[in-house]
Amino acid sequence: MKIFVKAKPGAKETRVEAKDATHFNVAVVEPAHDGKANRAIVKALAQHLDIAPSRITIISGVAARQKLVEIT
Repeated sequence: MKIFVKAKPGAKETRVEAKDATHFNVAVVEPAHDGKANRAIVKALAQHLDIAPSRITIISGVAARQKLVEIT
C-alpha cells in the first residue's frame, strides 16, 4: 500500500492528520536535519496506523515535504 505524506518538521507537537485513506499530514517536533524528521515521521505513522515502524519505507521525497511512503 502506498500513501502520500505532507511533512511539517519543526512543529510544536507531533500529530498525524488523515485527509483520506491515502493522504496524511504529519507534523513532527524534530528538525529536518540529518534524517531526524524522516525517522520521526515513520515513528508517528507507525503509531497512528498501529503497525511496526519497520513496515514503513519512504520511497521518494526523502529531502522534500511531499513524500511517497510504502507500507508492507
